[in-house]
Amino acid sequence: MQSPGKVRRRVLGKSSAPQICRQQSLTRDIGHAAAETYLITRLSFDLLGYLGVGYRWITRLLALACYAILLMPGFLQVAYHYFFSPQVRRSIVYGDQPRNRLDLYLPPPTSDGLKPVVVFVTGGAWIIGYKAWGSLLGLQLAERDIIVACLDYRNFPQGTISDMVRDVSQGISFVCNSISAFGGDPNRIYLMGQSAGAHISSCALIEQAIKESNGERISWSASQIKAYFGLSGGYNLFNMVEHFHNRGLYRSIFLSIMEGEESFEQYSPGIRLKEPRVRKAASLLTHIVLFHGSKDYSIPCEASKTFAEALQGVEVKTDLIVYDGKTHTDLFLQDPLRGGKDELFDHIVAMIHANDRDALGKDAVAPPRRRLVPEFLLKLAGKVSPF
Repeated sequence: MQSPGKVRRRVLGKSSAPQICRQQSLTRDIGHAAAETYLITRLSFDLLGYLGVGYRWITRLLALACYAILLMPGFLQVAYHYFFSPQVRRSIVYGDQPRNRLDLYLPPPTSDGLKPVVVFVTGGAWIIGYKAWGSLLGLQLAERDIIVACLDYRNFPQGTISDMVRDVSQGISFVCNSISAFGGDPNRIYLMGQSAGAHISSCALIEQAIKESNGERISWSASQIKAYFGLSGGYNLFNMVEHFHNRGLYRSIFLSIMEGEESFEQYSPGIRLKEPRVRKAASLLTHIVLFHGSKDYSIPCEASKTFAEALQGVEVKTDLIVYDGKTHTDLFLQDPLRGGKDELFDHIVAMIHANDRDALGKDAVAPPRRRLVPEFLLKLAGKVSPF
């Protein structure tokens, strides 16, 4: 027979185990938050170092600071869920290069079978792109039973455009081959990119189609992607170099990112589609849907229009949707933070759930998305936005 003292010690040890686990988990979360904050700060200084501190960029940085402060109520709420929600799996390794990581946003667990998946590539002028920039989109799509994988990739100066395309392609491969372990349907994978991420992801998709059409060994198939969503992207480097130079992303830096003007054609999807050998690969491309705001001054909507024409010229199923009066950040930030009805969000969800009657029924009765930022702050942010 055991003594009371021994029994007491065992009971205390057993009951304290969950508490220790919670403390360890909290410590990891705090450490991860600190590491993420450090990375974001370092990226900001990297940007400063390459763009210089002239009058143009000082005013833009001040405007960016004001913009971020005005939207901070929403950012803080999103950050809390990003770091502490059990439905977010952060920094899953998909490759052996620096920043080969992705975040997974998982719907609440149900018995409804495998879920559709969106692979999302964030923007950031090829310099400050980061996977956490997709957290708002990831959290909101997960509420509609859609898994979102936000890819990180090497940015300049850690890598140049070929490294970025290679990283994104490897991330897509990981999702295509491993997502079923997380409850995702490998036969319902959608690819989406925003701004610079739209450029990089479209390059990766076309490059993969070319390899596939040439019979090369591949780890994922372009035809496996159900649809491609390009949001506010630029797809012709020849047309962008002067535009970006005039907006402060100077020609010398842009040429360094894109590995010189001799690489422009290779990394201009809108131009590359005209190559005879690419026309054969075009038949493997999925349904392409391009979204753009008519008042986007960072990347004018003409970029999506000309890309749509190039795609249609090689008989790729293409839709172009231009949102009147919307800027570069309206579609991706202000509108989602506003809550309620969001045309872009509703369009994407409707396409993903098009052949799923049960999912469409749930969408029809889904509660309106919650407002995260008061309207007057959103309007002020729109006025000071440097984008």
